[in-house]
Amino acid sequence: MKLPLRAKPATDAAAPPIAPPPRRRRRKEWMTRPERSTTTAIKFIVWVALRLGRRAARLLLYPICFYFVLFSRKPRRASALFLSKALGRTPGFGDLFRHYHVFAACLLDRVFFLNDQSDDFDVRVHGEDIVIDLMQRGEGCLLLGAHMGSFEAIRMLGHRQRDLRVSLVMYEENARKINSVLNAINPLLSMEVIGLGRPDSMLRVRERLDQGHFVGMLADRTLDGEEEVRLPFLGQPAGFALGPFQLAAMLKRPVVLMVGIYRGGRRYDVHFERIADFSDVPVQDRPGLVRWAAGRFADRLEHHALSSPYNWFNFYDFWK
Repeated sequence: MKLPLRAKPATDAAAPPIAPPPRRRRRKEWMTRPERSTTTAIKFIVWVALRLGRRAARLLLYPICFYFVLFSRKPRRASALFLSKALGRTPGFGDLFRHYHVFAACLLDRVFFLNDQSDDFDVRVHGEDIVIDLMQRGEGCLLLGAHMGSFEAIRMLGHRQRDLRVSLVMYEENARKINSVLNAINPLLSMEVIGLGRPDSMLRVRERLDQGHFVGMLADRTLDGEEEVRLPFLGQPAGFALGPFQLAAMLKRPVVLMVGIYRGGRRYDVHFERIADFSDVPVQDRPGLVRWAAGRFADRLEHHALSSPYNWFNFYDFWK
């Protein structure tokens, strides 16, 4: 199934208006902010999780989150800004703590997903037919996520769809400590990571797509110097990258949104949604569809941010 080029399906809300031409922006805050955790602290929490279990490890989250709410000034301010837009009111201390706690809970659960303990969770998949259809086509697709909920929850789908192969494209520098510890939990289950900014990055993406992989990207952040377009998001224009959609157009691939929303306890809801399909788009129509697809991505991300605001994990001013 291919989405139309210039208009949304009749069942969807109206597409966001075409934005002004893309522009380049200054150094990104999320790229310059150092990791606050130490490797020793991360290893200790992972040890507790794997040795003593999830319940014991979750007890550690309360003092940790309390500390960060009190002493991480810039992230706390960003949390308050986002929650005020998403909740439609001024957030209180309880809202801020819950925001941090949901983030920490999802981060902790990565330990168990990476250790192949997905069966301990209640993961409900919505839109699984989209994944099955693309797997049967064998053409690969760009799987766009966001810093929202858990991307690792896709591993549960991998238990049911054994032929599902996922490679990740990511900027590795700003989470090197935690990724090094988590990826060491079970190297046999680690997804292949294609680092952004390397000379062979795009070549490796093309190769994996040709092999039928789902190539995952977190598309809610832009890199320095990357083209972006300003689109409405929670009542104010925010910058969204055009790169993932330009790549899909160049390689003639479908684009699918994936978000894994944490519902509390052991439950996650994983949503797959079609964004656009560039498989048979004429060259002259690609720029228009690229912008339309970026707008649809922003629109659907806004929908999930409003319905599950505490799952939003961009702890910086998203609108700058």
